[in-house]
Amino acid sequence: MLCAADLNGNGDAADPGEIAACVATSSGTAQCPIQQTACTLDGSGVYVCPYGPDHNCDVVASGGPPTCSPHACIDTNANPIQDELAVDDPGIPADGAIDADGNCTATIMIFAGRAVRCRPAGLKTSFQNCCKDKGEIVKDGMGSSLLSLSTKIAVAKGVFTGMKAAYTAYQAGATASAAASAGANAIIVGLDPTSIAISLAVNFMIEVLLQGCDQQDMDTGMMRGSGMCHEVGDYCISKILGVCLQKARGHCCFNTKLGRILQEQGRPQLKSFNGIGWGTPKTPLCRGFTPEEFQALDFSKIDLSEYYSDIEARTQSQVQIDMKGKIDAYLHAVGR
Repeated sequence: MLCAADLNGNGDAADPGEIAACVATSSGTAQCPIQQTACTLDGSGVYVCPYGPDHNCDVVASGGPPTCSPHACIDTNANPIQDELAVDDPGIPADGAIDADGNCTATIMIFAGRAVRCRPAGLKTSFQNCCKDKGEIVKDGMGSSLLSLSTKIAVAKGVFTGMKAAYTAYQAGATASAAASAGANAIIVGLDPTSIAISLAVNFMIEVLLQGCDQQDMDTGMMRGSGMCHEVGDYCISKILGVCLQKARGHCCFNTKLGRILQEQGRPQLKSFNGIGWGTPKTPLCRGFTPEEFQALDFSKIDLSEYYSDIEARTQSQVQIDMKGKIDAYLHAVGR
């Protein structure tokens, strides 16, 4: 039994404090704890609800004075929560024809992305914000072996594998330090250290260890925190009796921060994106530029200062920071 209420008037009940598990009463019914209030005695000594005669007064099973709530409880067995599947966008496949010289004869897409989602705090995430930025974990300059968006996703999945290893160790009774070590080893074994900020990835892994975030939440969170995603907006992914219980946040994520910057500042220059922009939060439009569109961009109107400053900052940090030292320091702090 649960109840939901649109307390802030935004049209759904997906925000913290707007969903609750109903509590049992001494009469065998259930009462919603949202805006629950004490009943008062009328002139004849009968308890009445301040919300009106349509709301029953009852004593919760744990005891106390009679209370009532303006919100009804919903039996989730009779009215199951309706969930939408996570967006599963592999991106535009490289399926064009190739000529005898190995050149692509189909339409080329430049700086293409893929549609992904993360979930803000809500019922399905145990009210943890799975869209929270965790810092720049996935690096822009990954080297020649890691060029495509699919490999960036593989990096994110590697951290997820590490997180699962840590969680398994934690559930088996390991200390937080031992669990972190198990996860860090899984990450380091499966990834090229030059492609990822491992110390931040370990931090990220520990933060989500006991949260209700899924694989795509983590994929999106890592790329979003690394500046590679454009947020399109929120939409509902879980409902009960037409009431929204959990939102998702749609994004277009690109292979690099540069790709995101060029897409954000280049699309407004092109007529082909007029009226469609970034699509909808549920179905983001993440296609790349055609060669003709890319050639039509006026780069004098594109501000790349964010990208330049990021390159400079990263170069300095790579000289000054010993990643192994950071990992050891972090695991030592967790073990205290």
